[in-house]
Amino acid sequence: MLQIQIDGKQIEVQQGATVMEAAHELGTYIPHFCYHKKLSIAANCRMCLVEVEKAPKPLPACATPVTDGMVVHTHSAKAKQAQEGVMEFLLINHPLDCPVCDKGGECQLQDLAVGYGMSSSRYEEEKRAVKPKEMGPLISTQEMSRCIHCTRCVRFTEEIAGEQEIGIANRGELSEIMTFVGKAVETELSGNVIDLCPVGALTSKPFRFNARTWELSRRKSVSAHDALGSNLEVQTKEHTVRRVLPRENEAINECWLSDKDRFAYEGLNHESRLTQPKIKHGGEWQTVDWPTALEYVRHTLECVGNEYGKDQITVWANPMNTVEELYLAKKLADGLGVNATTARLRESDSRLSGSLQGAQWLGQTIEELADNNAVLVVGAVLRKEQPLLTARLRRAAKNGMAVSVLSAQAEELHMPLLSQDVRHPNTWADYLNNLPEAVAGSLQNAERAAIVLGAEVQNHPDYAAIYHAAQKAALALGARFGILPQAANSVGADIIGINRAAIGDMVAAPKKAVILLNIDPEHDIAGGAAAVAALKQAGSVLAFSAYESETLLDVADVLLPIAPFTETSGSFISMEGRLQSFHGVVKGLGDSRPLWKVLRVLGNVFGLDGFDFETSADVLAEALGDPAALPGKLNNDSDLSAKASRLQSGKNELVRVGGTGIYHTDPIVRRAASLQQTSHAAEPRAGVHPKTLANLGLADGEIAIATRGSQNSEVFVTVRADDTLPENVVFLPEHPINAPLGGMMNVIELRKAA
Repeated sequence: MLQIQIDGKQIEVQQGATVMEAAHELGTYIPHFCYHKKLSIAANCRMCLVEVEKAPKPLPACATPVTDGMVVHTHSAKAKQAQEGVMEFLLINHPLDCPVCDKGGECQLQDLAVGYGMSSSRYEEEKRAVKPKEMGPLISTQEMSRCIHCTRCVRFTEEIAGEQEIGIANRGELSEIMTFVGKAVETELSGNVIDLCPVGALTSKPFRFNARTWELSRRKSVSAHDALGSNLEVQTKEHTVRRVLPRENEAINECWLSDKDRFAYEGLNHESRLTQPKIKHGGEWQTVDWPTALEYVRHTLECVGNEYGKDQITVWANPMNTVEELYLAKKLADGLGVNATTARLRESDSRLSGSLQGAQWLGQTIEELADNNAVLVVGAVLRKEQPLLTARLRRAAKNGMAVSVLSAQAEELHMPLLSQDVRHPNTWADYLNNLPEAVAGSLQNAERAAIVLGAEVQNHPDYAAIYHAAQKAALALGARFGILPQAANSVGADIIGINRAAIGDMVAAPKKAVILLNIDPEHDIAGGAAAVAALKQAGSVLAFSAYESETLLDVADVLLPIAPFTETSGSFISMEGRLQSFHGVVKGLGDSRPLWKVLRVLGNVFGLDGFDFETSADVLAEALGDPAALPGKLNNDSDLSAKASRLQSGKNELVRVGGTGIYHTDPIVRRAASLQQTSHAAEPRAGVHPKTLANLGLADGEIAIATRGSQNSEVFVTVRADDTLPENVVFLPEHPINAPLGGMMNVIELRKAA
């Protein structure tokens, strides 16, 4: 330990610590722009100059390592003169546009100019002007003349996002921050550069001129768009969400936020929002009040149950629904004698059901995963599924973690990899049963190791066999075994016990009544066209949804408007088993209601006992019991001895891979306009190995017809040759354009378009 004195206060710090870190630990503020605790040290701005005794001139606190006995003065006359000199220099070219700047009110330069700036400028020459650059639909560069060349954005894209998409060109006064010619910033974490920019040179396009920061109310919340459980600060005005920012939590999302979490709020008030209950009468939709709509639901379910039996009623629930909503859905189903309920909407193989010892989860905390010495990831499109978790793994890999990947496509992860094996999905179980020596050795010899299964495995038709092989490998090699859940509350759905039937069985044999809870059928359910066809065959479809769509208007008999997560209270259980509760941040739009309240009232309408809840906290208490018992409900162990037999499939089958598009994962994200303008949301082309293309009689760039199961699933796709893919694999991420093909990891056909 080293002794340092800062402004008369003594502190002990670790060897290698900087003066800035020591000051932060002591609670002493040193002004700065380019320094950020998560980025490398640049010492560009020089705003953090401090006086160090025995040093000939002021030194930058961010780049000066502590020496034993060092004496530092952060606010001495010498330090203040240096800081004021830097500030005068930085303000030479900065336009005096604070009243109209989108950064106004939360700008570091603005704040520090008050304390260290002059009342007038001595600079009389022509100011530098920089033309704006095009960085895509999310980041605005209209005021690049404000840039002070702190390079935070440059360092972020290289060090955190993984690929340097932003750079600095030219030298001195002519320096400019820009992207590569003709390129946008396309990383799935790009919005973080907006937060990092200290001067308003990079601002949010969707938020631009929407509101002033001091007009906004700030509320805490939790992400509903993936299983990480990112902590959010939701900023509102006039009962609408205007902006979403990260709320720092070192154990989960650190100080970052994925673009999906940051910009999805645009979908909350989409024109397709359902604001009034509706009933279809004589083929025409009529707006009704809530009592009428709920009575219609009661009458329909009672008639179906009495005439056809309770086994002809099913409940399909979105796993992004809260714990409270899923619990009341199950409780209502139990009260009505309905057993066919599920939230595993994309599942293709249900053979694991009944064999699992608990809820499927990551198997460790997020921090513990990043602290492993070796990790094997199987069947995950990491950057699309878990952008922030991938950033943690990238940092760990750069620090020595041995990361191995088994997948059906060579994803560019921008991190050092021990192994990246690209194999046909039908060979994954064999691979895990006979791991390559290098991969097995890295896991066995590591002090801490993990095997993690991604979404493509979970939606694999042979999931049970792959799960069994991965579980055996983890046990044999002394590694932890984990799952990357697909939705915000997938773990919670398992704990509640709502997954009691297979979605595939219910699609294959349509029921007389189907209750849809927050679902876009063509996008959220495995089978796409088959799922919609099953709903059309059902006698009655009762849809509880925040949005109306052409499909719901076609197949449903009643539409009940429910509130998205920003308009209700509730809880999610993340991939690491962390329970996080939140409150609504705005009032419901129109006549929409929180789903848990609607289900509670329905229980009363049916005359069921135990539906007298006053708050969502009351529901949560009954659903989970003692929160301290929650870790005991998390368990990936499974007795698969009788269920893990391999399906009769081989590597000659033409299998579709690619997962769900990053900005097509849930109803809110799919309606976020800015996200849908990104390259990630563009209509994908079907990647196929050149040999497979030749065998199919297709050529690179040709239009083909993709089919799954029936003619109803036909879609036109443009094929592209990709020799990085295994043979007989089609890389075609799920997108609204190809939604009829259904979920992931399915066998499809490709043929030449007529």
